[in-house]
Amino acid sequence: MTNTIDIQKLLSGDRRSIARAISFVENENAGAEQFLSALYPHTGKAYRIGITGPPGAGKSTLTNKLAKHYRSQSMKVGIIAVDPTSPFTGGALLGDRVRMSEVEMDEGVFIRSMASRGSLGGLSKKTREAADILDAAGFNIILFETVGVGQSELDIAGAADTTVVVLVPESGDGIQAMKAGLMEIADFFVMNKSDRPGADQAVMSIKMILGFRAHDEHSWMADVVKTTASEGIGIDSIASETTRHREYLTRSGEFEKRRARQLKARIEEIISDKFTVTFWNTERKQKLELELSGILTRSRTPYDVAEELLKK
Repeated sequence: MTNTIDIQKLLSGDRRSIARAISFVENENAGAEQFLSALYPHTGKAYRIGITGPPGAGKSTLTNKLAKHYRSQSMKVGIIAVDPTSPFTGGALLGDRVRMSEVEMDEGVFIRSMASRGSLGGLSKKTREAADILDAAGFNIILFETVGVGQSELDIAGAADTTVVVLVPESGDGIQAMKAGLMEIADFFVMNKSDRPGADQAVMSIKMILGFRAHDEHSWMADVVKTTASEGIGIDSIASETTRHREYLTRSGEFEKRRARQLKARIEEIISDKFTVTFWNTERKQKLELELSGILTRSRTPYDVAEELLKK
């Protein structure tokens, strides 16, 4: 493995080593876990921002402009853009780099498109590991941009320190946003394309719903930031709101608690994946195939078969 990826080169920010490391981990090559374990002590410094919302909200443009803003402050920015998976190649389908031309050639920005590969939560299964690699390589800010599939975006909150939900006036009113589950995960909202008709009404609607949340003087109150990302308008406000949220997390002690919850969930997921791989050996797979006809004819139940498989 040391012949494959030079950890010291990666820690110094070598772009080729970073790209190879992400591919190495994403493809689940032998030795990937040991590599990540060796890298883990060098992580924890980067601030992770999740950018999510429905398709067409302008997430890629906003991510591009936000990266440019952080670069103007001499910060190194990693962008992980999660695309739907191609049914033919298993690779990323949309290629967000096309929409990030302003920062793609910047040496202080590293962009990686990752395929969601069937993950329902809007994030690739290896997104967190890719973020760890960028973190260890010295990037200050990591931006996750998700697929944009509405209700199933919720696991962005399990990877980011600050989660930004991007909407447009056409997304519908605040009630629709709440139904999509986005209200619960947003640390704040961005009303993009706010030069369009209906933007002010949509902002008021969301603010009204946010006001109904249970809160006290110590609670974080999510706000709505208006932007027109294509014109670069409001990007400073997003960065300021992110800073305000980061300061709140640090001041309240919630930052450590949030990261602890994320790590706990991640360890549970790693163990669950290991058990799944170990459990489904050839014998159990064959047993399941043999029992399917009985389940279809109702002479057996799924619960009986599951119980028998667990005892095997």
